[in-house]
Amino acid sequence: MTRRPTGAHRPDDHRRPDDQPDSTAPLPAPELTEAECRRCGTHIAGLDGRYACGVCGWVNDHSEGHRRLPRADEDPDRPAGNRRRRKRRPGP
Repeated sequence: MTRRPTGAHRPDDHRRPDDQPDSTAPLPAPELTEAECRRCGTHIAGLDGRYACGVCGWVNDHSEGHRRLPRADEDPDRPAGNRRRRKRRPGP
């Protein structure tokens, strides 16, 4: 697996990406990582160590990533006000 530096981590900042404080501050940009598919050997790329192979369908477990996944309240695409999307009624 090859990790590409993104420039987001400053050498004088000794915190690991997992040590982010619990706040509403935006999360750092994801890091592009590369690896070989464990099933078929195809060269694949992923974000923060999470991969999915488009050739054979292999996916690694989310816990194998390099940093934690964002919480629901940190998701910029989450509906406003904790609202759930309305269920559609069956068509005619």
